[in-house]
Amino acid sequence: MSFEYNLEKQHAKGKLHAIERINLLCDKGSFMEIYSEASHQCTNFGMESKKIPYDGVITGFGTVNGKKVAVYAQDFTAQGGTLGKLHGQKIAELIKKAIEVRCPVIGINDSGGARIQEGVDALCGYGEIFNQNVKASGVIPQISIIAGPCAGGAVYSPGLTDFIFTVDSISHMYITGPKVVKQVMFMDITDEELGGASMHSKKSGVAHFRSDTEKDCFEKVRQLLDYIPHYYGEEQKKDEKIKFNSKKIKQIEEILPEGSNKGYDMKAVVECLTDDDSFIEVMSEFATNAIVGFAKIEGQTIGVVGNNPGAVGGILDSDASDKIARFVRYCDCYDIPLLTLVDVPGYIPGPNEEQKGIIRHGAKILYAYAEASVPKVTVITRKAYGGAYIAMCSKHLGADFVYAWPKAEIAVMGAEGAIGILYAKEMKDPANADLIATKSQEYKNTFMTPTIAAQRDYISAVINPTETRARLISSYNVLKGKRSLEKAYCKHGNIPL
Repeated sequence: MSFEYNLEKQHAKGKLHAIERINLLCDKGSFMEIYSEASHQCTNFGMESKKIPYDGVITGFGTVNGKKVAVYAQDFTAQGGTLGKLHGQKIAELIKKAIEVRCPVIGINDSGGARIQEGVDALCGYGEIFNQNVKASGVIPQISIIAGPCAGGAVYSPGLTDFIFTVDSISHMYITGPKVVKQVMFMDITDEELGGASMHSKKSGVAHFRSDTEKDCFEKVRQLLDYIPHYYGEEQKKDEKIKFNSKKIKQIEEILPEGSNKGYDMKAVVECLTDDDSFIEVMSEFATNAIVGFAKIEGQTIGVVGNNPGAVGGILDSDASDKIARFVRYCDCYDIPLLTLVDVPGYIPGPNEEQKGIIRHGAKILYAYAEASVPKVTVITRKAYGGAYIAMCSKHLGADFVYAWPKAEIAVMGAEGAIGILYAKEMKDPANADLIATKSQEYKNTFMTPTIAAQRDYISAVINPTETRARLISSYNVLKGKRSLEKAYCKHGNIPL
């Protein structure tokens, strides 16, 4: 059986065809298609006379940057890319085979959803995919590219994968579409507003990366695959091409502002500590008070987590907690060392976040860091207050080395808040202004320095900002080959999801 690709139909919609997408993703000439002759067995609603090329999804193996990958791409020009039993079976078998041969699986989603003519068989197809998604989790990386509509049950396969890539004006992802929303909720809403790339990147946190064009999207996927292990246990090779501009060692001293309450961009610190242009930020538009991403130090991949004082003071809220915890667990899955940069005034107060479940969400960071057995290095650049100090990979949660810059403030809370509690009565009398000022300075000198924490062995060393990169290099060299002690036997813990 032979089929021709209907490129023009996709191009008319401003989209690439499934095979063009595969060719953009994979190294030239490397893709090997499998199950190309697969044909559905449905005989309902006139389907017995319909021939659907490769049952609407192209599956196979190729290489990216010379390394093996499994790829499937739904073809919207073939019965709308709808998923029937065989369509789902092809994808599920590809994932299963990817687990066996130990390579990442990349899914390019562009589908009208479940094939209604096949009824419950279509749901069976989804179920088999979800089952394999879960079996692959932590074994091989799973990447989803939303290159068209992805609705209903179809969204849960990407939701189970590690990274979701979206493209402006092309990606649409939702449980129920605008028509159903209007019928049920009497609300007029567009595809973009309900489930577009921007919404999922900025508001829902479902998308990890957003691109202007499909070409840019596939280039980002290729770049990410060059950073991460391709299966659990793969030893990462050093990237010899990476360089470091030594001028950045001095530049790091200029980042922190004079006032301790003034914001700055923690990404500037990351850039000064890591190899030139090596930082790939993940979820850059969501919960911007926290940053997560991959970078390289002397050519070796590390996972970077940090508070960002340039956005809401770097405070921890529910969204930032989810973002950090998920990323930490991914790095731990694949033995990627962690670097945590701390400047956090605490967990966010107030009824909105309490009602949203900040206790539950905030606990995820504690769980993720305490559970992680990879090398963990923490640098406190400025503030580390209260429970957030503990949560951001303190020694108490198993950090291997914790370093603090000289201006670091490690305390239960800031001086103003502490004095407000300790001298609440005295503060009511304006005549005690000098006393309050004296006590405030006394509190700062006594508690809000890294000295006390260092004396109690909570800090490995107080270092100058210019020493930080050298310390990180030495620390990761020491921690190479780290093996954690066995924990008490159980199936698994119960993370507060």
